[in-house]
Amino acid sequence: MTDIKSFTLEQLIQYGEKCGWEKYRARQLFLWLYQKNATSFDEMTNLSKNFRQELSKQFYISNLSPIRILSSPDSTVKLTFALQDDNIIESVLLFDQNRRTVCVSTQVGCPLNCRICATAKLGFKRNIKWFEIVEQIQALIRQTNTTPTNIVFMGMGEPLLNLDEVLEAVKTINSDYGLKIGARRITISTAGIPDGIYRLAQFPLQIRLAVSLNATNDQTRSMIMPINKRYPLKILFEAIRAYYAQTHRRITFEYVLLDGINNLPEDISRLVRLLEGIPCKINLIPFNPFPGSPFRPPTPAAVKRFALALYPHLPTVTIRKSKGGKILAGCGQLAGELNIP
Repeated sequence: MTDIKSFTLEQLIQYGEKCGWEKYRARQLFLWLYQKNATSFDEMTNLSKNFRQELSKQFYISNLSPIRILSSPDSTVKLTFALQDDNIIESVLLFDQNRRTVCVSTQVGCPLNCRICATAKLGFKRNIKWFEIVEQIQALIRQTNTTPTNIVFMGMGEPLLNLDEVLEAVKTINSDYGLKIGARRITISTAGIPDGIYRLAQFPLQIRLAVSLNATNDQTRSMIMPINKRYPLKILFEAIRAYYAQTHRRITFEYVLLDGINNLPEDISRLVRLLEGIPCKINLIPFNPFPGSPFRPPTPAAVKRFALALYPHLPTVTIRKSKGGKILAGCGQLAGELNIP
């Protein structure tokens, strides 16, 4: 049998036309699958019984079910999932005042081997399908009875190395027949894949771009993030500036602070020069330790000094308060099966 969730809306419409369905039926079915989060055809009560029986003979409805749910004192929730092929991924729900943000994974493991990220220990296993990405959000909705306000592609994996599936997921997350989450509330993060950034600039929905910068010179960045050896800062920033020229959307730069590595006085002046003329927001993130990491975060006082030194020169500088660290749900701590005792 075929998983009906493997059909995009366009594919479902085409299939329905081929089978002689009423014109509205495919959209109605897609709405049940995603917006109403149906887990069986029997729940689709405004479809005829005969039509539901016909569907159940041809299709099944996949649904991610967590194999573990962890909650931290700061209300962060982490769900660990086993995919149909038994690969393990993790997703996170974060609360911040009126924001309810779901952080989704886009790959099982990751090929980039960033030294500040626990996911790198897994290596790369496979890309996650678009509907598996959306199902992470649906599962969090079912398990927590929470409607998300924001979606961030900042979990396991590099989204721009799985961009076709990521953009298809974005379409469904945004669709009036899908999760109906506004495009401006969807953020895709990257470690720095220029080709993907150029493609995002052409994407019609007004999604947000976040770039994990984490260093102000090629030597340090290549040590932290080996992808920089292939795409050094000059090439990366050519893509970033082209993205802004095309979209006129403010870019978020994520900067994980490593004590004595990338928070030196000279990093401040270099960072100001790198971002000159780019309307942006800078998120300073004190490093979240994980087992086996050689790095440590700066003291809170040192983080504050770094932020204050940047603030007169750059438009928006924030210190992101770490959440979920006690359950290894913070930035850079997701590691799938390695997090299971």
